[in-house]
Amino acid sequence: MTVTRFQDLPLTDRGRAWDGQAEEKRVRRWADAEKEPNARYREAHLWYDDDAPGNFESYKLPIADVIGGELTVVPRAVMAAGAVMRGSRGGVDVPKGDIERIKSHLARYYTKMGDSPPWED
Repeated sequence: MTVTRFQDLPLTDRGRAWDGQAEEKRVRRWADAEKEPNARYREAHLWYDDDAPGNFESYKLPIADVIGGELTVVPRAVMAAGAVMRGSRGGVDVPKGDIERIKSHLARYYTKMGDSPPWED
């Protein structure tokens, strides 16, 4: 089980809507991962099951979309992932040992957005 490495991807504006289904299609096309996930596809997510990296269901907490041909973090996706880390939508099924690393990854994007992570409130 693995938390993806922080990449300091560019951020889009806060007002941009987050549509996970549309994002999924664009990221697969951008990553040339329409048949199975690859390293580029992984970059759009915070976590994946490294025991099954060839399975799309192994990838969780997407935070990025392809905008102008570039992988870009969407603030509303960061906020959605932050809410999930606090238990929204039933939380996320990842090993307990990965939770703090995921939060640390997210916290760096919250800081970049000029916000504090919701678990620090």
